[in-house]
Amino acid sequence: MNDTNQTPRRGIFSFVRSLIRDSEGATAIEYGLIAALIAVAAITAMSGLGDQLKTTFNTTASAMSSANGTTSGTPAA
Repeated sequence: MNDTNQTPRRGIFSFVRSLIRDSEGATAIEYGLIAALIAVAAITAMSGLGDQLKTTFNTTASAMSSANGTTSGTPAA
């Protein structure tokens, strides 16, 4: 590797180290981790809810179609 690729990396690592040493930086990292955990939990819950809603709407559409005498949106002949 040449020095131009190592310089930004060293800067990032030294910045992260200074954040960890600083109590305010540590608090910011903790809040960031909490926010990431909440985001993962929300995405997981919403994907499960999305599948459940899809099933509910498909069941409702199917029931309405058969009550109306149609199949997949096409009127019966």
